[in-house]
Amino acid sequence: MSYYQKLFNAFEKSFYMSITAGILISSCLGGITAMIVLSKGFSTTEMIQLFLITCVCMGYNTAVLAGLKPKTTFHILLTSVFINLSVILFSTLT
Repeated sequence: MSYYQKLFNAFEKSFYMSITAGILISSCLGGITAMIVLSKGFSTTEMIQLFLITCVCMGYNTAVLAGLKPKTTFHILLTSVFINLSVILFSTLT
């Protein structure tokens, strides 16, 4: 069984606890990412990154509120975390 499948099974098994933890993780990571991006300045590049961060974090919250299937919600959470970590990496390397 792959690591992805183990994570998804744990997410699906305790779905309501997982979506609550996911909201906290996505929102806190988004806030940290926004702080890092805005510490670089307020140019167009930073504003585009901030828009992207806001969209992916709100996308997960919307998926939870809309009551989407667990698999879709899990994929949106992974996308949110991956994009936020990518933006952090991009911001710290430039």
